[in-house]
Amino acid sequence: IPPRTRAILAVHLMGKPADMKRLNEIARARNLYVIEDAAEAHGAKYWGRNVGTLGDIAAFSLYVAHIITSVEGGMVTTSDPHLADVLRSLRSHGRRCTCRECGLPRGGTCRRRFADGADTRFEFDRIGYSAKMNELEAAVGLGGMENFHAVLSARRKNLLAMMDVVERFAPALRTITPEKYELLGPHALPIIVGESAQFTRDDLAMWLNEYSIDSRDLFRSMPTQCPGFAYLGHKSGAFPNAEYIGTHGLHVGCHQDIGDAEIEFFAQTLEAFVAAHQ
Repeated sequence: IPPRTRAILAVHLMGKPADMKRLNEIARARNLYVIEDAAEAHGAKYWGRNVGTLGDIAAFSLYVAHIITSVEGGMVTTSDPHLADVLRSLRSHGRRCTCRECGLPRGGTCRRRFADGADTRFEFDRIGYSAKMNELEAAVGLGGMENFHAVLSARRKNLLAMMDVVERFAPALRTITPEKYELLGPHALPIIVGESAQFTRDDLAMWLNEYSIDSRDLFRSMPTQCPGFAYLGHKSGAFPNAEYIGTHGLHVGCHQDIGDAEIEFFAQTLEAFVAAHQ
């Protein structure tokens, strides 16, 4: 951890919580912030606590494929009032978002419109952005929050059933395994092609596609497999685990509207694929 480090970014990929106990221990020892990337971890739990409450700040994606969606955009959670104030300011051009006099949010709850004889509603404390959600997106997001638990339950049921299917074909195919202290967020089903397999990830993706089962590659190692980060100077092999996942992993959906018949079709398709490549 170099001296300029200010925060640790923990990513809960595919709904599986990161090792937050260890990361928080490291952060506390070095006075670092912990930021959770919980984009794919709606509904995940770690030692009984919701993902999104395990660090200083957490970011959730509300993209259309996720459990709660506003079509685009996302949300940030924090229990720190100062950080919350900074975040509100950043999303609104860097404006001061609380009154200097009464400390309340700008708008109807603020007791003073003016401070020191000047209108400070357009006082800019920092460089900011225009990252405010529009009304239509907010309405979609509120509807998703109302249906959250029903959708979460259905997707988790599907995910667990599909994980059992993949485990039938180990070690050629592998997937994530939940620990006793965690509850997976049912974002999607990851599948990793094992080293002993007689086929590639692309072979599997093409086979699934022929049977109208859509898939997406798992994320690549950003420092070594994404051209936009070549300037960092890392060479192939520097991140072997991430690179292996980037070339051997894919994921398929566990959408709440699929059921037992679709999962059985998925199982039969995998069985036929593995049998054809032995």
